[in-house]
Amino acid sequence: MDKHLVAHTLEEIAVLLELKGENPFKVRAYANAARAVESLSEDLGALVTAGTLTGVQGIGMSIAECITELWKTGRLRLYEELVDATPPGFLDMIRIPGLGAVKVRALRAQLEIKSVEELKLAAEQGKIRELKGFGPQSEKKILQGIALLEAGAGRSLGAEIRPLAEDLLGSLRKLPAVGAAELGGSLRRWMEMVKDVDLLVATERAADVTKAFLALLPSATVIGSGDTKTSVRLPSGLAIDLRLVLPKEFPFALHYFTGSVAHNIRVRSRALDRGWSLNEYALTGAKAPPPVASEADLFGALGLAYIEPELREDRGEIEAAEAGTLPDLIQLTDLRGILHVHTTYSDGHDTVQDMAEAADAWGADYLGIADHSVSAYYARGVSEEDLKLQHEEIDRWNSGPKKLRILKGAEVDIQPDGTLDYPEHVLERLDFVVASIHTQFAMGEAEMTARVVRALRNKYVNILAHPTGRLLLQRDGFRIRLEEVYEVAAAENVMIELNANPRRLELDWRELRPAKDRGVRFAVNPDAHATDGYLDLRYGIGAARKGWLTKKDVINTLSYDQVLGLFRNRRR
Repeated sequence: MDKHLVAHTLEEIAVLLELKGENPFKVRAYANAARAVESLSEDLGALVTAGTLTGVQGIGMSIAECITELWKTGRLRLYEELVDATPPGFLDMIRIPGLGAVKVRALRAQLEIKSVEELKLAAEQGKIRELKGFGPQSEKKILQGIALLEAGAGRSLGAEIRPLAEDLLGSLRKLPAVGAAELGGSLRRWMEMVKDVDLLVATERAADVTKAFLALLPSATVIGSGDTKTSVRLPSGLAIDLRLVLPKEFPFALHYFTGSVAHNIRVRSRALDRGWSLNEYALTGAKAPPPVASEADLFGALGLAYIEPELREDRGEIEAAEAGTLPDLIQLTDLRGILHVHTTYSDGHDTVQDMAEAADAWGADYLGIADHSVSAYYARGVSEEDLKLQHEEIDRWNSGPKKLRILKGAEVDIQPDGTLDYPEHVLERLDFVVASIHTQFAMGEAEMTARVVRALRNKYVNILAHPTGRLLLQRDGFRIRLEEVYEVAAAENVMIELNANPRRLELDWRELRPAKDRGVRFAVNPDAHATDGYLDLRYGIGAARKGWLTKKDVINTLSYDQVLGLFRNRRR
């Protein structure tokens, strides 16, 4: 249990109450409490233990009791009752991007629609546009939202699942009967979205491990249990598989259950070429293969260098491992600075000092403040006058005793014509500029590409953020010719952001190598709006590793002087 799951549950309660037609004040209370929990800088568990949740603005007595129940038991009776009382089709419909509880109620009242299937059919037949409060554009967006929902069916953000999986893994590793334990599947490969959790354990006492595993998940429904595998499903719908193998089988099982399927097929084929047979338990053949005590031994037996789990997607890693040209992948500890964070000057939850102190505690040498520019009304964009005040505050910090240096930056909106939101006399006072698109996503591909390219050619722009504007499981990115963007970014020495926020993770890891091959360098940025946003950097690094990035490819592995010099050179 972590604060993100608690906040998500409170958000779901707000939606379910609204769907039920409850008092709007009650709905807002749960929605506000969800935001309060999400933005907490204190440890939620400590507040629960101390009984001081009501001291947090936005959390009253009844909601504090709900949070406490959820935190201590992993379940919340109110949430389960609301789910049980809500037709399953409605729960699916409210998850369609852009379709909230009010519209779902209206669709039910006017067309008696009770499921996504019925909704899709009605939209395809043009019935939605005739309804009061909708129209042709609403109908189009509903169909787009359904397509997005279908594409992500059964999947969750990796960041939503990983904390639970890692907690379970840690508990399993403490068991006396466990010799080794690892995550498997898409979580181990650091995929951005996952369908389930795979846990792999080496043990001689499978029954003892299974019993302990089930005790860790008292609210789970057991789908099946045997000597080598136990499958459960949580109330949230998440499936968890525990796989049990003997210690001697562990290296083979770990490789097999990590995947991907395409990677495994290539590796098994390689074993066959050598007269061996490889499965999840052993490497065998008429001619005995060399001993295998680890995954590295397995790869070595097949004439390959060790392939990191993140790379196992059959995207050239086999050939690179054979040729000895695998990249030395970037690690979280390589980062020396944190760029692109927000404060209370715009839509952040913590002050400049709070963000700086947290970055210093994290171990950063420098921090790049980049609050939203003035026209970003949706994010309380910073006026020129307030930007001066922020710079004065940064100057006071930088003149103090702390090692951490703060860079003066801004996330500046790219206007529809490709110009920047702030005028030149403001831009020249900044140490760096992050340029982003936040509006008019529906522009045509050529027009959007020209818009971004013009911004890239502005000498004040250092980093292109949100290069596609996607939000995982919520919206697809806008149409843009990325190849042209890469060429111009490389020529202009503008970095492309890999946004570490697990709801974004853009530039998509699949695009990192094509961009890198064209000479692009990157900034792995948290886009943090609170101090705990720095924790997202590990998701950004996971994506960077999947995209074959090394330390040299990422600018915030440079020293403060080096990165500041890089930014200043752009303006010459």
